[in-house]
Amino acid sequence: MSLLPETARRVDEIACRAQSAGRTPSLALAVVRDRAVLHFAGVGEHPVPDTKTQYRLGSITKTLTATMVMQMRDEGFFALDDLLYRHLPGTPIGGVTLRQLLGHVSGLQREPDGPWWERSTGGDADKLLADLGYDKLSGPPFRRYRYSNLAYGLLGAVLQRVTGESWSSLVSKRVLDPLGMKRTTYAPMEPFARGYVVHELDGSLHEEPRLDSGAMAPAGQLWSTVTDMAKWAAFLTDPAPQVLPRETVDEMCAPVVISDLESWTGGYGLGLQLFRVGERVFVGHGGSMPGYVAHLAVHRRSRLGVIAFANSYGLAGTHIREVTLEALTAAVDGEPATPAAWLPPAPPAGETVALVGRWWWMGREYEVHADGEALEMTGPHHRSRFVREAPDRWRGVDGDNEGEVLTVLRDADGTVPRIDIATFVFSRNPAHLA
Repeated sequence: MSLLPETARRVDEIACRAQSAGRTPSLALAVVRDRAVLHFAGVGEHPVPDTKTQYRLGSITKTLTATMVMQMRDEGFFALDDLLYRHLPGTPIGGVTLRQLLGHVSGLQREPDGPWWERSTGGDADKLLADLGYDKLSGPPFRRYRYSNLAYGLLGAVLQRVTGESWSSLVSKRVLDPLGMKRTTYAPMEPFARGYVVHELDGSLHEEPRLDSGAMAPAGQLWSTVTDMAKWAAFLTDPAPQVLPRETVDEMCAPVVISDLESWTGGYGLGLQLFRVGERVFVGHGGSMPGYVAHLAVHRRSRLGVIAFANSYGLAGTHIREVTLEALTAAVDGEPATPAAWLPPAPPAGETVALVGRWWWMGREYEVHADGEALEMTGPHHRSRFVREAPDRWRGVDGDNEGEVLTVLRDADGTVPRIDIATFVFSRNPAHLA
């Protein structure tokens, strides 16, 4: 499985231009689908990139932290609307919720107290909490989007307190091991790319230290490879139930806040960034640590994703996010998904026999057909899917009537001339307008 030649050429051109214009020692760019690397473009010589060389993920790490928060929510450890002080008693900023921390709408400033955490050896969670003050709250929650690394340090502290285990142990046991991400590690493991600051005037390389972030590790510590991140991209498009059910990942991908109120090109869900490019919305996250930038974005419908790594602290004249989104757009445009083969449906049975066919509401025609054990309703600018909950009661599970109840209205003789969907009554009679 690989890209079409023209798409591959376009991705190669994007990678070469980004490495050259961005003046980065090496750049790795990969298009992935269903855990497989469809195309890899590696440019540069320090080191020569390949799919198994580690780069630092930076804030892509937050997506794994958020996944563990959602796991434990699903398991009943806490609710997303719990106030922080319930799990970290005594903190002066305990009046924010876990949901607000996940979505960067807590009002917290970006960084913790002390020296720049990305370039210093981090302390433990107790020190992180001891150094907090009211001054780190810049405003009330939900007033506006404010990206906060500190928020994810606090979420890591919550995970540690409620489980009694370290964040590094939890992420291995709960996420990396189940997904087979064996080359995603807390500390770098050879072969890995050294990270550099590239001097703007003479182009000289200055290697950056690779420090342990300590209590801030949940915000940006991990190292990974293209091969492993292909597995993570696949999880975001087709969730593995042993880690999270699809419904929970869908919840993470729903916007909590729009980060770009001027043009609505960006937003944030529960641990995942949202990027609007034209009429599409991509999901993923970017990351940077001294000496490294990284980005991951996926198009969930087509299951395509792009991973980009560079071992410099930024790209001159551009942003690795733009490189990733350009490559993903080229891949989705050039590699349309193959439609599934049509198969004749099983004939309706049981209660569905009385429900399939044409229905009318306010002079408009709708059609209901059976899809396995579910019902599909289509009509003017309308699509709904229902599953049976009880005799004569169906629940919307997708589309315009998600969450709503379809009630079967029977006459005395058992026939079904009408159905009621959330007080909207549909009739078999085209003249029915009530």
